[in-house]
Amino acid sequence: MERPEWIAYSNEEIEELILKFTKEGKSTSEIGIILRDQHGVPSVKAVTGEKITAILKRNEQVQEYPEDIMNLIQRAVNIRDHLKENPKDLHTKRGLSIIEARIRRLGAYYVNNKQLPEGWRYDPQEAALLVK
Repeated sequence: MERPEWIAYSNEEIEELILKFTKEGKSTSEIGIILRDQHGVPSVKAVTGEKITAILKRNEQVQEYPEDIMNLIQRAVNIRDHLKENPKDLHTKRGLSIIEARIRRLGAYYVNNKQLPEGWRYDPQEAALLVK
């Protein structure tokens, strides 16, 4: 995909916006949506040639855990809190096991790609501390 000629921002200005939004606590997907909806940048990769995560890595602003696994961990922690109050909710118990299986699979993928440390394991108690 080539850079659209109607974009008013330079690569440096887009990078500054990304770093500004990161300091405000926005996730990479939120940054992409803001750039698309409010600044008219259809795709950061098409414009700059780099993904948002690559720009953050280059500027040493990358998060400790990838966003997708953190979202799954947050969901698992919320479901565990729900199950403490509603222990007979069997449908939710099944949903928790499915989400935790996704976390384990995704964790193995990130360990193989060296985005998580070697020997990383999902532990529900550590996940609760990590999220909160």
